Amino acid sequence: MMADLRKLLSDINASYWFFPALFAVGALLLATLTIQLDRAGQTDWINDIHWLQPARPQGASNMLSVIAGSMIGVASTLFSITIAAVAFASGNYGPRLLTNFMEDRGNQISLATFIGTFVYAITVLRSVRAADEANVIVQGSGLPGFVPQLSLLIAYGLMALSVMVLVYFLNHVPSSIRINAVLEGIGRRLLVSIRKNFDEPMKARVDADNREGTPVAADRSGYIQVIDWSELLKVARKSGVELQMAVRTGDFVHPGVAIGYWSEKPDDACDEQVRDCLALGDTRTPTQDLHFMIDELVEIGLRALSPGINDPFTAISALHWVGAATAELGRRDLNWSVGEPDEDGRRPLRPMADDFHHYVARGFGTIRNGVSTSPAAAMVMFDTLENAATVITDPVRHKDLHDEALQLMRQARVNLTGPDLEQVETRYALYGKRTADRPR
Repeated sequence: MMADLRKLLSDINASYWFFPALFAVGALLLATLTIQLDRAGQTDWINDIHWLQPARPQGASNMLSVIAGSMIGVASTLFSITIAAVAFASGNYGPRLLTNFMEDRGNQISLATFIGTFVYAITVLRSVRAADEANVIVQGSGLPGFVPQLSLLIAYGLMALSVMVLVYFLNHVPSSIRINAVLEGIGRRLLVSIRKNFDEPMKARVDADNREGTPVAADRSGYIQVIDWSELLKVARKSGVELQMAVRTGDFVHPGVAIGYWSEKPDDACDEQVRDCLALGDTRTPTQDLHFMIDELVEIGLRALSPGINDPFTAISALHWVGAATAELGRRDLNWSVGEPDEDGRRPLRPMADDFHHYVARGFGTIRNGVSTSPAAAMVMFDTLENAATVITDPVRHKDLHDEALQLMRQARVNLTGPDLEQVETRYALYGKRTADRPR
């Protein structure tokens, strides 16, 4: 249940309906409250403000009509601009970035502000009455009809706020789809996730997976979006045996695929409880998935290096962030665990762990083929590998980086010729000299 709830919260976070709906309900409640205060005479103090002229019924109706009509029109235009920007970005940078743009809080709040202002104005408008509609006198003003003065002031304030939000939005949209801003958003989120998941400096290398025992098979198809580790730990402890996970967040499963292995066969109910701790969906999300964010950076780089686009500088920016993530991973303990060990020192739940070589191959290894076609990108990749090696002390991890540099040089010899190849060869030789004193 918790896994499904967290998946629901993730879906809400990446939606354009939640904040507009929330603001609309809030505006409706606020309008109802202020109208009641106006009716009860609790806002007579407004009439004592001499520089604030009280509104008449006709003027109030006109102003609220203009606010309501303009707000819904601006909201429609804003939504169209947002969809056009999202379509442009996902088409140029990759469809996997659609989730990132859908989660953009600036777009969500901007749309919600206009919707909320519209709902507030239209709600207050229905309470305004002229003299021929009701024999009601505005307290202290001598004006016939009913004009909710406080509600009108708040509507005017919301209109001013909406104008400021509109200016912000017109600046935010082009800024958010700039490729450097996109790469920075992905890269910083990836670094935060690495520090959160692997919060200890390196102590030991990752042990190889021991996938033996009684398998727990999936019963549905989809991508694993959320794993409820705390509940999964409770299930493992309750079973009395050890559970070794065989999948990670972001993996695709279908009925029959093993998602974990019991060291000994527990009760049949435990299998269903394990499956309930995994929330599946139709796409990958960055919620718990480090690999997804690495893949986004790699995808942007490969698209930029494709013959149809040929933009090595975008690929270079992607390489910089991949290098920063690799360096962060290289100095951290990738053996992560869930919860404290039992009294006997046993850990009932062992997540699926990936070693440093896996992450190097996922990032640099995947983008290597595209980088090898561009001398500028190839030399920057040597730079990022060298910079990552400067913060890593483990000789095995140094060797992983050295092997990746060697594979890049071998691929470049296939794709480049002439002066371009000589330039890359010279940079590779310099890389070898600078890293020669590091143990491998």
